[in-house]
Amino acid sequence: MPSVTVKDGTQLYYKDWGTGQPVVFSHGWPLSSDAWEDQMLFLAEHGYRCIAHDRRGHGRSGQPWNGNDMNTYADDLAELTNHLNLKNAVHVGHSTGGGEVARFIGRHGSKNVAKAVLIGAVPPIMVKTPANPGGLPMEAFDQIRAGVLADRSQFFKDLSIPFYGANRPDSKVSQGLRDSFWHQGMMAGHKAVYDCIKQFSETDFTEDLKKMDVPTLILHGDDDQIVPIADSALLSAKIVKGATLKVIPGAPHGMCSTLKNQVNTELLAFIRA
Repeated sequence: MPSVTVKDGTQLYYKDWGTGQPVVFSHGWPLSSDAWEDQMLFLAEHGYRCIAHDRRGHGRSGQPWNGNDMNTYADDLAELTNHLNLKNAVHVGHSTGGGEVARFIGRHGSKNVAKAVLIGAVPPIMVKTPANPGGLPMEAFDQIRAGVLADRSQFFKDLSIPFYGANRPDSKVSQGLRDSFWHQGMMAGHKAVYDCIKQFSETDFTEDLKKMDVPTLILHGDDDQIVPIADSALLSAKIVKGATLKVIPGAPHGMCSTLKNQVNTELLAFIRA
């Protein structure tokens, strides 16, 4: 399997499909690069080189005890892009991966970045603080931690319901899609899954968003039950200079799967623009 060994010795698995301008994908928690296959297949067929890695501790990548933090995630992404010598790349991040993309640009700059896309992304910050009164209370994330520690297999099965909006009256979410979510989650290491909860909930990406100086598309569903739009995309769109905000009515958090054709069309149009 193709992989890159980063500075602390961790091996990162990645997929590299197609040829053309590179499009680099960063996945959400607790998933893997498999979550992007619908987008990668579509864009590779339209003349783009699609690259997606399994974040450290997730999927087929190594499971180190240390380094499960947002700065290291961003540094890992930088090492991958340097290893593949990627220039003029479009960086696409979903959920936690959207935070990874923002922190990557915040820490490493945008010299080799052409555009950025944040889909259902966690920035600017998820947890409620005095400076972020609209955020989710810490108790919500403590419950996620408790669920992961008590029985993460069942927790992931249950989480797949709101993730894809399977609890909505008109839902057509298949059992197969929910099973895929569970399978990807169970491939991740227990320590990495637990550590990442703090990273996606408590990391403040405000300064990173201010450093995003490339054309940026912010794509979010207004029925996102995992990362509510009011305290994420609507705020990020005000911070990122010149950002394009696209709200998809009724879309859930996992819209890259449930509404893949619509998401693919939006991505292709933005990349080509």
